[in-house]
Amino acid sequence: MRPRKVLAVPLSVLLALPLALAWGPPATAAGAGAPAAVDAPQPLVTGGATQPVFSRAEAIKQTVYVEVAGTDSDGDGAPDRVAVDVLRPKETDQGLKVPVIMESSPYYAGGNDVANHVVDVDADGNPLPTLRARGADKLLAEPFDGYYDNYFLPRGYAIALVENLGSGRATGCPTTGDRNETAGPKAAIDWLNGRARGFTADGEPVAASWATGKVGMIGVSYNGTLANAVASTGVEGLETIVPIAAISSWYDYYRSGGGVVAPGGFQGEDADVLAKYVLTRADGQRVCGPLVERITAEQDRVSGDYSRFWDARNYLRDVDKVRASVFLVHGLNDWNVKTGQFAQWWRALARRDVPRRIWLHQGTHMNPFSLRTAEWLRQLHGWFDHWLYGLDNGVMREPQADVETAPGSWQRYRSWPVPGTTPVRLHLGTGGRLGLAPAAGRGREAFTDQKSRTAEQLAESAPAPDPNRLAYLTSPLPADVRVSGTPSVEVTASLSGGPSPYLTALLVDYGTDVRPTGTLVPTGETLCYGQGVPGDTGCTTLRTLGTATTPYMIVSRGWLDTRNRHRPDVTEPLKPGREYAFRWDLQATDHVFKKGHRLGLVILSTDRDFTLRYPEGTRITLAPSRSAFTLPASILPLL
Repeated sequence: MRPRKVLAVPLSVLLALPLALAWGPPATAAGAGAPAAVDAPQPLVTGGATQPVFSRAEAIKQTVYVEVAGTDSDGDGAPDRVAVDVLRPKETDQGLKVPVIMESSPYYAGGNDVANHVVDVDADGNPLPTLRARGADKLLAEPFDGYYDNYFLPRGYAIALVENLGSGRATGCPTTGDRNETAGPKAAIDWLNGRARGFTADGEPVAASWATGKVGMIGVSYNGTLANAVASTGVEGLETIVPIAAISSWYDYYRSGGGVVAPGGFQGEDADVLAKYVLTRADGQRVCGPLVERITAEQDRVSGDYSRFWDARNYLRDVDKVRASVFLVHGLNDWNVKTGQFAQWWRALARRDVPRRIWLHQGTHMNPFSLRTAEWLRQLHGWFDHWLYGLDNGVMREPQADVETAPGSWQRYRSWPVPGTTPVRLHLGTGGRLGLAPAAGRGREAFTDQKSRTAEQLAESAPAPDPNRLAYLTSPLPADVRVSGTPSVEVTASLSGGPSPYLTALLVDYGTDVRPTGTLVPTGETLCYGQGVPGDTGCTTLRTLGTATTPYMIVSRGWLDTRNRHRPDVTEPLKPGREYAFRWDLQATDHVFKKGHRLGLVILSTDRDFTLRYPEGTRITLAPSRSAFTLPASILPLL
């Protein structure tokens, strides 16, 4: 989703610089492309940073329709086109060449009212006859209402907003992450580099003669996902991306471990629902209906298996093509685009030694502009100046990772997971024990699946027994424990008496503490971050993360379809009552379990807010002595 303007930082001193400075010789300015004429305006660089000397109010706005060569997703016999709204300093008509900050989105034209899939299913996984309506609850945005134009355009950047295929004024059809969608913003980059054709609304050819050819893509959620997707093509001219709360594999957005698992807050959504939601071109239902129906059939909500459909939407497979640097941002409490998405992308980039940095905050599915605003703009400004203007401003010599360890408390590290993290294996014991020592005995413990209570309701009463889950807790921790990375669980268990194939694991922090709520609370302060124009002051209200004192917190969770115990693309039936060894990952996390708290593992079957809901009654019998919980921990005292 496109970021709303929610925060600001004071820049009154810089904004007071006379615009005439834009016409002077640069202190240190760098731009790709042909050398500018002697009298051509140039960016002003002082202190290793571009300065706000160009006028946002006098900026040139144009709309270009870029041809997506080789892509005809709507089957009309003509190449698809994307609409690109460009805002650039007026001096670009007088010889100034500038790089581009680009955001591609399917949401600029709003969204349709679409019903989600039914998640209550019969024993065979077929939906029961009820409906759950899904309204237009995604964040919407009008072009240029974010902070890029107010902050970056005066510093010598153009802003380009690209409507994705099938949305708004674009042609073509949306396919929820497939390559035709990637081709749209890629074509816009090609146009900025003279490799693709662009036209006015009247069909007149138009070139980006004002562009240096260097592009940085940025965006939140789907918009950030498109940045990952385009980077995975290796397109020349894309110098850097800033994917915020972004997807690296669409399978892991709508599936997990071979099972159908929803994005948090959107139970019942799937690839076809999202395609219908963003299909906002005027004749979209008529033109793209058959393609969307094919998505419905191929996504497979019964088995949940990985397939060629999902492989086409997996950017990890093309990570070797990434030549852009990456500034990755994610909320540690984001259950929409789950944290596993950033962790697997980060690991893949690290293996290739891609220039990168990471911001992990305590928020949910949100823009970092809403948090720690001044520092965010400082780092983002330095990042774009370095990668798009070539300035040696020291940004790449700063620590690689910024991690918010508690609301408002930030630490910087040379890498992530935090240095010193090692896998620590905890053992389950009968009676709910969890510790370093292997458990003795061959006892069994069992619970019965249900679908009426949420994971939170099942977890909150531990360590007390509950017929619908098992819980294993450490003793009170004698010191703080830092978990940084991806936990995993191994259990030996049998399933019988019911149809649910799911196993769900929860990592829980038991202990009263002040924790983030996922809301943003205004501080009452108003700050200004950039140049204003009528209807857009460039100023807004500061906010901070809301908090509440709670007795526990679900830190991470993970899901497995037990029929996919070996591979997510292969379903293997289970024999009722037979024991099997199951292993699966939880979502990545970075969390401090405080001294005196208890670290808990909760095992259940149906996760009401995420998994399909089969008829109740499956009996899960677990062998604790042959089960374990592995945590990436930097400090773990004896338990």
